[in-house]
Amino acid sequence: MRRATAVSLAIFAGMVCFLDTTRAQNSAASLDITARVTPTAAQPEPVRQFTIYILTRSYAEIAKEVEEADPVPTRNDFIEGLKVSPELKKWLKDHDTLDLTAPDVDKQMKADDIIHTPELLLAYEHSNSGGVTNGFPKPKFKESDKTDHPDKYEKDRLAYYATLKKFIIANPGTVSGMELELDTLNPQRKWAQMLSNQKKRVQKLAPEVAQTKYLAAKVQTDLEGHAFLRQLAPGNYWISSLNLDANAGDARVRWDVPVTIEAGQAFRIELTNLNATDTMASSAP
Repeated sequence: MRRATAVSLAIFAGMVCFLDTTRAQNSAASLDITARVTPTAAQPEPVRQFTIYILTRSYAEIAKEVEEADPVPTRNDFIEGLKVSPELKKWLKDHDTLDLTAPDVDKQMKADDIIHTPELLLAYEHSNSGGVTNGFPKPKFKESDKTDHPDKYEKDRLAYYATLKKFIIANPGTVSGMELELDTLNPQRKWAQMLSNQKKRVQKLAPEVAQTKYLAAKVQTDLEGHAFLRQLAPGNYWISSLNLDANAGDARVRWDVPVTIEAGQAFRIELTNLNATDTMASSAP
């Protein structure tokens, strides 16, 4: 009797396992993918032997997550960290700029800005002194007077700045070209390098995070640009090429396409230029 009961339980357990397996198979979905890229003025071409990733989160959001974990300073914090005068820091913030050599930046530099900002004053003097500009004022004070004759030094310094201010106002064209003297201390170069380094780190790390934390499956296209994935659990996914370009002719595209897969569904999708990001266009100035 006990033996019969044990056999019955074993049979029952087997049936439950079989039913669970059957239900899982019935609820699983399949994903049929075709990938084609169309070059300019040409016919669509299959994307051959290309790995496509099925993610549980948008790759764009994953890259954003990685970027937020490796933040760069705000522009104001970056300016505060520069080894320049407080006056130049204030000028950069007030004018919301980091590029001291940008076209027309000299038009933003007023007489008072130049006189009261050491770096701008030095650049202006270098740009116009030495006989380059007719009538350019010459200072009468000497640095040695700053200690030996401080009153005379201050009086002559203020007189020079007053004369220089009048000269700048009367000759606005003399400001043009001074930005060339600022090239060596231009903060834009350091800022651009910092952003570039962060972008490289994100481009390297985001694909790793996508595959370790959010990868549901991956599949490779055949010579016809076709890929088929069986036994995919129902849910919300993103069909992604990560940070890799699929290309044909002059076209370079990436996919990050959201899809909702339902239980037992045979889902078909065509990846084309229409649901892709054109990386050539997005990298254009």
